[in-house]
Amino acid sequence: MADSTSDIFSALAHPTRRQILQDLKDGELAAGDIAARFEASGPTISRHLSVLRAAGLVTERRDANRILYSLVGDRLALSVGDFLSTVCPEQIVLREVRKVKTKRAGDAGEPIGA
Repeated sequence: MADSTSDIFSALAHPTRRQILQDLKDGELAAGDIAARFEASGPTISRHLSVLRAAGLVTERRDANRILYSLVGDRLALSVGDFLSTVCPEQIVLREVRKVKTKRAGDAGEPIGA
């Protein structure tokens, strides 16, 4: 897990990669559409996407001659949350409160998050 967390924090270290993640929050984008949002060259954006993919933060799929990128579920939130819970006691308390609320909602037959 330590290597995975290190990869994630390394991926987050560059502002371009953070912006790419923000751009992908609303859904999948083609590599060319991502590159068009930046002044950097296509190969530079491709390297940034490779770092994000290696960290497990984005996935790619091919659609004919296009490569489409999307976020990987909750990977970022879970990894950063796990790290924060080790260094920030408040995170541990908040996580336990969420678990109790989720369990109560599940036991009561309510939709989770209601």
